[in-house]
Amino acid sequence: MRRLARPKPLILILSVIALIVLVALGQYLRLFERAWFNLHTLWQPAGEHSIGLDHYRVVIEAQVIDGLDDDVSALTYDPVRKSLFTVTNKNAELIELSLDGKILRRISLIGFGDPEAVEFISADTYVVTDESQQRLIKIHLEKDTTFLDAADAEQMTLGVHMSGNKGFEGLAYDSVGKRLFVAKERDPMLIYEVQGFPHYNPEKSYAVHVVNNPKRDAGMFVRDLSSLQYDERSGHLMALSDESRLIMELDVDGRPLSTMSLNKGRQGLQKTVPQAEGIAMDDDGTLYLVSEPNLFYTFKKPAQP
Repeated sequence: MRRLARPKPLILILSVIALIVLVALGQYLRLFERAWFNLHTLWQPAGEHSIGLDHYRVVIEAQVIDGLDDDVSALTYDPVRKSLFTVTNKNAELIELSLDGKILRRISLIGFGDPEAVEFISADTYVVTDESQQRLIKIHLEKDTTFLDAADAEQMTLGVHMSGNKGFEGLAYDSVGKRLFVAKERDPMLIYEVQGFPHYNPEKSYAVHVVNNPKRDAGMFVRDLSSLQYDERSGHLMALSDESRLIMELDVDGRPLSTMSLNKGRQGLQKTVPQAEGIAMDDDGTLYLVSEPNLFYTFKKPAQP
C-alpha cells in the first residue's frame, strides 16, 4: 500500500505560525529596515559629508569609572573645559569626567527628580532633563559649585506623550540654529526640536517653539533612543539606541547616512556594549560612550592614507 506524501496538517499549521512569529519579531525589532539600509550602503556608500560612523574603531573598551556606586546616564562634551559631563539618577549627581574616563568633579543635584540627560549649551551653562516630569532644567556651573538646586533654575515642562518611565532620555544642542534636540525614549519614540529654551537673550520676549519631524522619526530603524549628539561641522544628528545596540547618523533632512554597531566583533569590540546610555563627540571627532554599569568607551576614526 502506497503512503501519501502530504505534510500533516499540524506540521503545516505550526510552520505557518512560526513564520508569522518570525516576521512579526523582525518587524518589531526593525530588522528588515536595518538589513535594507545595510544592503543599500553596499552599492551606494555615504558621501564625503557623512561622519562615517562605520569607520570608527574602539580605543578604550569597557573601562570601569572608578568611584561610582550609581549608574551613569547620558554624556556631553564641554569644549571650554575640554572634559565630559554625565549624570546619575538614583543619588542624583552631575559628574565631570576627563577624556580618559576619570572623575574630576561631583556636584549634587537637588530637586531634579530623575535626571537622565545633560547637554552643554555654552560656557558654564548646561541643560539637564528630568525624565519622570519631562522637565528641561537650565543650570549654571561655577568653579566652586558643590550643589545645584532645581528650584533656583530656569526650567520648562513639555508634558507631551506622557508614558511613565519612557520620557526624555537624550539631549543635543545646535548652537548655530539655537535648537535643543530632545529624545523621547519610546512609546512613541520621538525627537523634539525646542527653540527658545534656554532663554539666551533677556532683551527679547520669552517664546518657546516645539516641533518634531514624524518622517525622520519613522525612518529611524531602532527600537529606542538613549542619547543624541549634534555635529556642528556637518549639521548631522547622531542617535544612540541601547536596545538596537546601534548609533545612527541622520543628515539635515533626517535620512540615515551611516551606522555604528555596538555588538561584539564590530568596530573592534571584544564584547558587546551591555547597556549604552550616552554618547558625545569632541572637537577632533573622537566619540565617547558610557554604558551601564559605569563603563567608559572611546572610539576614533583611523587617519585616512
